[in-house]
Amino acid sequence: MTLRLAKIALVFTVAFYTSLIALNNLFDYDSNFQYVRHVLMMDSTFPGNRGMWRAINSPMLHVFFYWTVILWEIGSAALCWWGGVYLARASVGDADEFQRSKNIAIAGLTLNLLLWAIAFLAVGGEWFLMWQSKTWNGEGSAFRMFTIAGIVLILLAQPETDSENS
Repeated sequence: MTLRLAKIALVFTVAFYTSLIALNNLFDYDSNFQYVRHVLMMDSTFPGNRGMWRAINSPMLHVFFYWTVILWEIGSAALCWWGGVYLARASVGDADEFQRSKNIAIAGLTLNLLLWAIAFLAVGGEWFLMWQSKTWNGEGSAFRMFTIAGIVLILLAQPETDSENS
């Protein structure tokens, strides 16, 4: 039962953390929007780099990218909350029941991993060369979030046994 409770608590932790990130993006909209805008414009990358043709200077596309990230965060958080509730409800059941209850949480954690790996590490970090910026480099934060969600997903995906529910 202890391992099941740990899995449930960690899924709720990712849900809570991602919810806070989304709320910060909504309530401190301009600060976080500036981050996205500067990454997309590539205005703080190394001078003279040959990747500047990738820069996006359209304010409308900046808003689109930012809202895509916010909605992705909200979707991931919602699935983790929902999945955590399913896990909690199934926590007193047998191993098969608890195993079947994992799907929504796994989907939420996977969506979370994809957010950090695709939007921040691949697109922001490598396509828009965010790693070159001393001011607007979010790769460390993205890697931290990817690692947290990844560890939780690996733990959650471990098969259940009835001996764990004693």
